[in-house]
Amino acid sequence: MPRRRTVLTALTAAVLAGVAPAGTAAAAPGDAAVPPPEKVPRAVGTGGAVATVDPDATRVGLEVLAAGGNAADAAVAAAAALGVTEPYSAGVGGGGFFVYHDAATGEVSTIDGRETAPQAMGAGAFLGEDGEPLPFEEAVTSGLSVGTPGTPLTWQRALDEFGTLSLAETLQGATELAEEGFVVDETFRQQTAENEERFRRFAPSTELFLPGGALPEVGSVFRNPDLAGTYELLAAKGVEALYSGELGEEVVRTAQEPPLADGAEPVRAGLLEESDLAAYGAPLREPTRVDFRGMEVYGMAPPSSGGSTVGEALNVLEGADLAALPEVDVLHAYLEASALAFADRNAYVGDPAYTQVPLAELLSDAFAAERACLVDPDRAAPKPVPAGVPDGGYGPCPAPAAPPGDGGAEGPSTTHLTVADAEGNVAAYTLTIEQTGGSGITVPDRGFLLNNELTDFTFAPADPTRPEPNLPAPGKRPRSSMAPTIVLQDGEPLLALGSPGGATIITTVLQTLVNRLDRGADLADAVAAPRASQRNSATADAEPAFLDAYGTELTARGHAFAPIDEIGAATGVEFLPDGRLLAAAETVRRGGGSAGVVHPGDG
Repeated sequence: MPRRRTVLTALTAAVLAGVAPAGTAAAAPGDAAVPPPEKVPRAVGTGGAVATVDPDATRVGLEVLAAGGNAADAAVAAAAALGVTEPYSAGVGGGGFFVYHDAATGEVSTIDGRETAPQAMGAGAFLGEDGEPLPFEEAVTSGLSVGTPGTPLTWQRALDEFGTLSLAETLQGATELAEEGFVVDETFRQQTAENEERFRRFAPSTELFLPGGALPEVGSVFRNPDLAGTYELLAAKGVEALYSGELGEEVVRTAQEPPLADGAEPVRAGLLEESDLAAYGAPLREPTRVDFRGMEVYGMAPPSSGGSTVGEALNVLEGADLAALPEVDVLHAYLEASALAFADRNAYVGDPAYTQVPLAELLSDAFAAERACLVDPDRAAPKPVPAGVPDGGYGPCPAPAAPPGDGGAEGPSTTHLTVADAEGNVAAYTLTIEQTGGSGITVPDRGFLLNNELTDFTFAPADPTRPEPNLPAPGKRPRSSMAPTIVLQDGEPLLALGSPGGATIITTVLQTLVNRLDRGADLADAVAAPRASQRNSATADAEPAFLDAYGTELTARGHAFAPIDEIGAATGVEFLPDGRLLAAAETVRRGGGSAGVVHPGDG
């Protein structure tokens, strides 16, 4: 349908809740340390809502909403801002998945912006000369790991399909932010320190992220004029600058010939060609859908495993009255359902253009009932559990089969944003460059890192006698765990959420949904609750607060846990019964998140 076009206007910060005003970070070099903008994890009000991990990105999104843009416009604007302030998690050099509820039509749509493998990449691309898988870190920090970026075309597709603004208009806020800079916080400094050794291998990464040869100081202002120039190029020439123009030439050259620092050890060259960029598409795909407790839960279909795995686990859980059970019983059921769904994810989910994914069966109630019969309410099953057989013929619990592979490695980085506007349009958008810091390779003079998404492929089959749905192939999209999710009730939006965290994205979204929909927790409390992540492994990851609260009782039931500092960094938005919006972000994880509304109200 035709979309209204508006011109973005300047705003005062007074209309925005819980976010810093524009220009906070614009201190001159040598000035005293500047306090980072305050992060507010919960905001309630009207006029639209944005939740991200970063106050500057949330502010940029809210400014677009307050100026008349809709949820799609604000999501693109906030994502571009995250490319400035969260460059180790997302940006022009990466990809992602965009889930959108259109209030005018009532439909939920998705955009697949996942990176693709070069046409020159075969099944053995990540095997050494001895036929064994390459060391993971060697594969990550290389041109070989770089897939065709999907983020710019995702932005353009979202605006074309759902938005009211041009790409140039939505990039204004992020361009200004890159020019003026943002205040370095402890999280940014820590992530830089964790990547320092890798960044020092590449001259442009050292120059950009280690100014003066040192880690950026907390309270200093980090500017990225090269990225501002890249955004200006995209604003002027459109995404064709990447897919068939000068920016694409630079990306290909950087992947093929990584710009090493003097004296650095060589890294593997990439296979990306200009023809791979020219052939790239960001297709609309049918979302996954399951009905849960009378609500419609929509997610991302393959090549993401997020929608199918979250959906299957919800179907397994629906047979139990979780609202009536003690909390430990609910958590036991959640962990068991997650393990079952991950077993099926690893066995069956890959790029549907290359693998016959039995998606309808994986999301069927009958298959879920067969899988649920394996859940003992009193005892955890030994892990890994076997995959089911989603063949349409279901009955009593089947005989155990061989356990599937572990699904390969996925980086813990990525970022997620959630946006809703006053009309009921909703965007849940997860975007990434894979590892924290991606490949470690910055495109010279362009201000962004290239992704390492191709290491999401399974390097070699765990069992050569069984099909492996996630091996590399020319043009193939690696399996993802990104799980942007929108929940409708009676056809109207109720909430939306998502998270970063590699394969733990799925369990973070699932556990938050259980907390909110079954346990009745406030969305902000559901996001803040301590987490555990069971991905069909002998041990489940668990945060210290989770172990303190539930570890003893769950261990007595046969669960085994591996402590981990934190899992995920979720954001979400909920439509409250009184017509207001609740925006929710993390209180502590990843330094805390930033929730805001256009017109704040009590709550």
